[in-house]
Amino acid sequence: MSERPMNPQTTTHHSLAGLRTTLRRLAHRAGLSVETRYRLALSVTRVAAAELQAGRPVFLETVPPGPAASDGEGRLTVRLHMPHAPHRPALDGLPLPAERLPGPAAVWRVPAASPGASGSSAAEPPGDGPPGLVELLEEELSAAVDRMDALAADHQRLKHELAETNSGVLALYVQLEERDEQLRQAHGRILRQLEDALRPPPVRVPGLELAVHYEPAEKHAPTGGDLYDWFVLPDGTVHITVVDALGHGLTSTRSALNVTHAVRTLALEGHPLESIVARTDEVLATFDHELMATVQLVRLDPASGELVMANGSHPPALLVRADGETRLLEVRGRGIGFPLPGSERLLRDRLDPGDLLVLYTDGLTESRRDPREGERRLAKAARNHRHRPIEEIPAAIAEEMHTVILHPDDTVALTVRRAGGSLGG
Repeated sequence: MSERPMNPQTTTHHSLAGLRTTLRRLAHRAGLSVETRYRLALSVTRVAAAELQAGRPVFLETVPPGPAASDGEGRLTVRLHMPHAPHRPALDGLPLPAERLPGPAAVWRVPAASPGASGSSAAEPPGDGPPGLVELLEEELSAAVDRMDALAADHQRLKHELAETNSGVLALYVQLEERDEQLRQAHGRILRQLEDALRPPPVRVPGLELAVHYEPAEKHAPTGGDLYDWFVLPDGTVHITVVDALGHGLTSTRSALNVTHAVRTLALEGHPLESIVARTDEVLATFDHELMATVQLVRLDPASGELVMANGSHPPALLVRADGETRLLEVRGRGIGFPLPGSERLLRDRLDPGDLLVLYTDGLTESRRDPREGERRLAKAARNHRHRPIEEIPAAIAEEMHTVILHPDDTVALTVRRAGGSLGG
């Protein structure tokens, strides 16, 4: 390094090491903080590096701090001139920002203690020589280590605070999850109570055994459009209605209720069974224009076992004889809200002692999206469980049918068995 004073405040530099040493010493004399000192040295040498590495000299002009400004600080001014540089220097991303000057030059104006201020001076104290480069570097290294220690302590403190915050958030999340689960359970209980109120218990009629199983598509919303009704007519016959209203939730429940209530009213008024599906559509069309529902109507004489059935777009009933023979009872017709609603005819058959009748909604047979396969599986399941106590049969059939559910849907399974037959194998 060749260092030749051009004037008391200008030096010429040919190496990065010499430039760094000069910058550190003048920053020390100006009373800059250690951090500002190494930021200044790093920034100036970064800008000058390309020129010095190419063998071209740079000039460093320094102006020591003058009288203190109104804020109590003077400014150290450092100008870097690179007269032989082919282009202007890049000044972005420097540790200490610089101002751009015309041509290949840059300037740093750094707040510093003014001459004569307490604790600093442009000259070294009497009797002491200027600090050596090693001392300055050790001071910077010590400051960097202290800074790192402070940052590590801050990082540890922030980690601790974050851990406490996360713990609090996790506890709050757990509380919210518990509250949500409590609300879901309460909601489910209310809906199940509503369902129980809407679904009448089996009628007790000598000669007939009746049972039903209902399974919602969603466990937390156990209400839907699959509904049933059964009651005894004045002549002693048992009337059964099975309804599957389009959709899920309370809206479909309301639609299904409208259908069962209308059917019950018409049946008790004595309307012929073959006309009730069409008449129900006429009654409900005036105030529920979006209602669509399939419906199946069954009349059973407990004494004779005579069975009469009407249908509106509903899946066929299944008849299981006491000896295990099965047969689907199909009646063509169109449901409530369908074009030309009504049952095309009445189907007549007879339940002999020990025979089992299975009525259901399509959620039982279409859980795998293939109704015909579902009907075959239903016949097998009903045959397997036909000798069980009547109150167990509907749930047992549903459990066997729902071993694989690809298309969950509300499900009603209703069974009627004529008493008096042998329940042996």
